[in-house]
Amino acid sequence: MSGKQVISLGVIGIGNIGSKHCRYIVDGETPEIVLTAVADRSGARRDWAKSELPKEVRIFSEGIDLIKSGCCDAVLIATPHYQHPGLAIQAFEQGLHVMCEKPAGVYTLQVRDMIKAADNHPELAFGMMFNQRANSMYIKILEMLKNGELGEIKRVNWLITDWYRTQAYYDSGAWRATWAGEGGGVLLNQCPHQLDLLQWLCGMPKKVQAFAHEGKWHDIEVEDDVTAYLEYENGATGVFITSTADAPGTNRLEITGTRGRLVCENDVITFDRLLEDERVFCFSCKEGFQKPPFETNIVETDGQNPHHAGVMRAFAAHILHGAPLLADGREGINGLTLSNAMHLSSWLKQPVTLPMDEQLFLDELNKRRAVSRHKSGPSQILDTDGSY
Repeated sequence: MSGKQVISLGVIGIGNIGSKHCRYIVDGETPEIVLTAVADRSGARRDWAKSELPKEVRIFSEGIDLIKSGCCDAVLIATPHYQHPGLAIQAFEQGLHVMCEKPAGVYTLQVRDMIKAADNHPELAFGMMFNQRANSMYIKILEMLKNGELGEIKRVNWLITDWYRTQAYYDSGAWRATWAGEGGGVLLNQCPHQLDLLQWLCGMPKKVQAFAHEGKWHDIEVEDDVTAYLEYENGATGVFITSTADAPGTNRLEITGTRGRLVCENDVITFDRLLEDERVFCFSCKEGFQKPPFETNIVETDGQNPHHAGVMRAFAAHILHGAPLLADGREGINGLTLSNAMHLSSWLKQPVTLPMDEQLFLDELNKRRAVSRHKSGPSQILDTDGSY
């Protein structure tokens, strides 16, 4: 717990999402955080900072210079994915609190190094920017699962295809949609939120088999269409389907348990509650075609979804007052493990059992990085509103 009244924050990487973080902080949506510094290697982004941010905000070209400047209590890392763990480790070594944008990294071995650095500095806060955990719908679903309202989970299906992206999106940055620059496609860029929520709500599966289609719908070398099958320790199964080429797209989460079914779609949670546990009904009912009786309810929530600002308010409250984080940074490895396992399964054309061979994944990734194509041209900053 800190004796300070406000946290001074540096944002490393002020591209699409980093600039958004700067704006809501400057606009006063995080009253216990003040923006004191930003860093970006792009001269155009530094020029944006000079013209759009308060003159008191210091501007650096390198994240490590910001980290060593002494002008921040904490950093928010919003750079390309490969850089996340290294910058976090350097920040911890300089005594700074760390908030890391998703994903935690590109491969789990580098994230383990980041977690080790955080563990070496238990006095420092380490958070992950999993802003969907602040969504009242997912908070309510987690509460219902923990309370046993669905009984034991039997099946989970998530169809998340409303991440539509044009070719212009992929062409907007030289690092985007390449194995060397980004390390993956829809699994690593758009879906870390859903992969985190999947394990947060339902736990980690024991086996994954995936089919990741690379450049199926766009001129890119990474995956833009994925179907994955999951098996859990208790016998439950799951299907995770995602794409950046379906229009208008769907976001439907369905969790079936022995006591009913939850469907989350279009900002509404529907609960079909069985009046008798299905496992009991199955063996007690004398009718061959009878289904368990159920009642359908719309689940009420408080309707709140404070997004990124909510995560950062909790981050500040954790540092200043000892309040809980919305997502501990150490949990970032879980969703990344699912992503890595899906990639590895697709590459090897076989199921992958968890815990997986993390070195094998890195070896396979490095094969693709070695032949990754070089992209050139200026970066373009896009409006991210509604994209998360």
